[in-house]
Amino acid sequence: MRTIDLTGQDSQDENEHSASLSWIDSTEEPVLALGRIYPSGFRVPSHSHAKTQLWCARRGVVLVSTSGGRWMLPPGHGLLIPAGLEHFTEMISEVHMHSIYVSPSVVMTDGPRVLEVTTLAGSLIEELVQSDDNPPTPRRKRLIMELLLDEIGHLRERPLGLPFPGDVRLSRLCRHFLKAPAANAGIDDWARELGMSRRSFTRLFRAETGVSFVTWRQQACIFASLPRLAEGEPITNVALDAGYENIAAFTTMFRRMLGSSPSTYLKSRAS
Repeated sequence: MRTIDLTGQDSQDENEHSASLSWIDSTEEPVLALGRIYPSGFRVPSHSHAKTQLWCARRGVVLVSTSGGRWMLPPGHGLLIPAGLEHFTEMISEVHMHSIYVSPSVVMTDGPRVLEVTTLAGSLIEELVQSDDNPPTPRRKRLIMELLLDEIGHLRERPLGLPFPGDVRLSRLCRHFLKAPAANAGIDDWARELGMSRRSFTRLFRAETGVSFVTWRQQACIFASLPRLAEGEPITNVALDAGYENIAAFTTMFRRMLGSSPSTYLKSRAS
C-alpha cells in the first residue's frame, strides 16, 4: 500500500505496473489501497480488475476510457469502475493517484460513475495508502476500512462522463468538437456535415450516445475546459474559447454540472 512513482516511464516502470495488477487481483485483502504518481502523457493499456476500483485523482487530470465512453477525473473526484470492465487511462497532466480495490459484493455498480470525493473519504484513503510507513493496529485499520466503505456509499455522483458514439462519422465530429468546443454549435451544421436531415441526425445522436445533442454539447464544453482550468488558465479565456458569450453563462452551466462556480470549485480543489 505504498506510493509508486512512475514518472520515469521506462520498461521497468511498466513491468512494475503489470505486476501490481496481478497482485491486486490475487490478494484476499478486503480493501486494497495504492498510490501512484504518473507523468503527463502516460498511458495504461486496456485491462480489467476482478475487484471494484475507485480511481481517485488527488492532483492532475486523467481520462479513463471504455468502449462505452470517456470519463474525465479532475482533482477531488474518483471514478468507480465495475469489476471486469475493460478500460484504459491517459494522463492529461502529471497525476497523483490514490486507488482502492474492494470485492464487487461489497461495493457494486452497474457502470462507471464519477464521484466527488469528500475530505473524509480522501483522508481515509490516504491513511490506508500510507500504512506501510506507519502501520496502524489491526483494529484501527479495520475501523478505517469500515468507515471508508460506508462513506463511499454517500459520495455524490457528478455528470463528468462523456458518452461517445460508435458511428465512425459521428465519433469523428465529437472528437473534433472536444479539441475546439463551441457552446453555440448547431444541430443543423452537424446534420449537414453528415448529409442528414435534422430529424434523422437527432435520432441517430440520441441512439448512439443516450443523450440529446444539446445535453452532450453542454457536457462536452465543460469536459474540455477542466484540464485548462486545472492548469491555471484564466476562467474568462476558457469560457470565451468554449464559445460562451460571457462568464455568467459559462458559470451557470459549470455550477449545474459540478455544484459550484469555477472559482469556488478551483479553490476547493486547491485546498
